[in-house]
Amino acid sequence: MRNALIYMFLLFCAVSYGQEADTLGVTDSAMVRVGKVVPVKGAFLQQLQERDSVLIADQLLYGFELKQVEEGTMFAFPEWKNDGRGGVQALGSWMVDTVKVTRQKDGKPSLLDIRGALRITSFDEGLYELPQIVVGRLSKDGVTDTLVFDPMRLEVKTMPVDTATFVPHDIKGQIRYPVTFREVLPWLLLGWFSAALIILAVCLVIMHRRKNDPAYVHKDPAHIVALRKLDQYRGNRMWAPEKQKAFYSGVTDTLREYMAGRYGVGAMEMTTAEIFAQLKDTDAPKELLDETRELFERADFVKFAKYVASDEDNASALPVAVRFVTETYQAEVEAEADTSEKEGGE
Repeated sequence: MRNALIYMFLLFCAVSYGQEADTLGVTDSAMVRVGKVVPVKGAFLQQLQERDSVLIADQLLYGFELKQVEEGTMFAFPEWKNDGRGGVQALGSWMVDTVKVTRQKDGKPSLLDIRGALRITSFDEGLYELPQIVVGRLSKDGVTDTLVFDPMRLEVKTMPVDTATFVPHDIKGQIRYPVTFREVLPWLLLGWFSAALIILAVCLVIMHRRKNDPAYVHKDPAHIVALRKLDQYRGNRMWAPEKQKAFYSGVTDTLREYMAGRYGVGAMEMTTAEIFAQLKDTDAPKELLDETRELFERADFVKFAKYVASDEDNASALPVAVRFVTETYQAEVEAEADTSEKEGGE
């Protein structure tokens, strides 16, 4: 029996566990020395499906485990031949894994925990005596030992059919499970978020339209706007000859806008003569109109004739403009008050 096992070992392909514990190699038969037969425990039969029994066509792992194997040891595995008549069938070749590597000190070889297995199955019901696992082990000194693992039994069952009370049934329809709140919650959140985005977009559109709609835009009275703009030209910082054109243009343009808002004349497109010809029939005092006309004419000279106004003229320009705005606005207020008194007296 021992010589037969050694002969089988010489026919097997050896798997080497070298530096990386996964390197494959083939032994040289001339270097093999016969060792001894060693009975070993560690065979296992492991189901790949989690069941309390083995059914037809279930797959299992049949193999062995070895612990504390010195690195560099080589192994040879038996060949499994499937029986064409049925029974237990192997679905591939031996699979060998290194489960654990233990490093040793002082340069000693590492110790490996290895696991070798075959994937097997059966398509026939019955109780099977699995073949004994015989593994050849070749140590680094060239001595070959034969490791023998105890065989195991495999019982394969089939699903019992009660032919006495068996009633065939039609194919069941799709099972509909009740919808839970946890499943609906993400869709509710998505709907609320989408509604919030839509409301925000609508509000932004409405605000943008109202911003450009005169009916919703708040406008200050013409005299407030004019006085606010004229206040920017206080001081003598713009009296220099190179800045006078901007100074007089700003003051007169502010007055033109006020006149358009106060009296409804197209002052922005009119000449000086045309503006004051229109203002003759208004409630503006004649002396105030004369002063303002003089300011406009001086501004025309500065803008178009490169005239340089004196500091005295520059100093009087802003007060004249402010006086025109305040006095004409005051006249408007008094006229509205008189109208209210008359309506109240009637």
